[in-house]
Amino acid sequence: MFEVLTDSFKTAISKVRFADDEKSLKRALDTLKKSLLKADVHHKVVKDLIKTIELETKQAGIGKESFLKSLKGNLTDILTTAGNQGFVFASKPPTIALMCGLQGSGKTTTTVKLAHYLKSKKKKVLVAACDLQRLAAVEQLKQLCTQNEIDLFFDVSEKNPIKIAKNALKRAQDGLYDALLVDTAGRLAIDEELMEELSDIKKALTPDEVFYVADSMTGQDSVRSAGTFNELMAVSGVILTKYDGDSKGGVALGIAKQLSIPLRFIGMGEKVGDLEPFLPDRIVKRLMGEGDLISLAEKTAGIIDEKQARKLTSKIKKGQFNFNDFLDQMESMKKLGNLKSLVGMIPGMSGMAGKLRDMDLENNSDINKIKAMISSMTKKEREKPDLLNNARKKRIANGSGLSQLEVNRFLKQFKNAAKMAKKFSGKNGMKDLQNLMSQQDRMQIPR
Repeated sequence: MFEVLTDSFKTAISKVRFADDEKSLKRALDTLKKSLLKADVHHKVVKDLIKTIELETKQAGIGKESFLKSLKGNLTDILTTAGNQGFVFASKPPTIALMCGLQGSGKTTTTVKLAHYLKSKKKKVLVAACDLQRLAAVEQLKQLCTQNEIDLFFDVSEKNPIKIAKNALKRAQDGLYDALLVDTAGRLAIDEELMEELSDIKKALTPDEVFYVADSMTGQDSVRSAGTFNELMAVSGVILTKYDGDSKGGVALGIAKQLSIPLRFIGMGEKVGDLEPFLPDRIVKRLMGEGDLISLAEKTAGIIDEKQARKLTSKIKKGQFNFNDFLDQMESMKKLGNLKSLVGMIPGMSGMAGKLRDMDLENNSDINKIKAMISSMTKKEREKPDLLNNARKKRIANGSGLSQLEVNRFLKQFKNAAKMAKKFSGKNGMKDLQNLMSQQDRMQIPR
């Protein structure tokens, strides 16, 4: 996400790198202005931002450092809107969150993503299906909740969403749930009937949070619709969806600056794990291409078992990493979500993230071929890759429906990857990794 803005900021900063004069500053500000407008940031927001950066840079002395400091500071100020960050639990459970938005914004999917996020934090979550307007909305929720082992309250015989909401609250209270997420009806456009229904549900539940789910790909339309919902529903936070499909990123600045509504979460992919809290200082670091190791560590902590990680590290150091370990790691990787987003969290790797294709670890053809190969191996072959001679490779190729050339190519890649992992796990591992990262600009990433 934010690819256009990140690249633009780097270009603007480079223009004041070697020339500490007003001409270089003007070129940098012009570049920044054009980039922000191209990223769909409102022209008034752009005008105010450019004016402030120019003033602060001149006061501090024109140069790369002063320009960069002012840019980062002002972006952080804009995105740090008064209000809560992430998900805040009420003092008395269950915490009730009303999910609202227009049709097509990804509201139902986002409700499940948020439930999955809370569940990963060891919270007991109930989702209520109160969208009775869109055909198959309840069925979609049922499938998503079943797939991700999330509790769902629904009543196909009841046609009144207010009654369903009240019954869901009673179930949440009786079941000692930590949170109740209520998926409500949407429309293609804001109308009186929709707002009246949402208002009635709000009165019936008195929710702790009213989240507006905004489609980031609709740009300024999202800002306007969020503003209307806020006027009628007193929105406590915005969740931005489809950031994996919108490389512009300007809508985030628009909502924060123009509406003063806190951005609470962002969705960066189609997987259920592709949702994370919107924390301004971390987002700005990623905007500037500096990465976000804290978020990366938090994201992986809920997926990777510490005991298993130590065991795996020990095996890598001893050169004992095998195909069973490889499959286990592939299963863990699937839970981490969008690969581009993860790479973008690593300092200095944002450029590489922009060159990567979105990789679906569930349905990727290369990965499915690898799984087929490993499935065609015997138990001993999986545990001891060195056993694989030409005769065994031929049998594996026949068993997996692949050519022996493909099998040989994978085995070579596996061997090289194991060697590299062993090298990075040693005493100088971090230094070696940093040297590799510093060479990223010279690397050609296949598209």
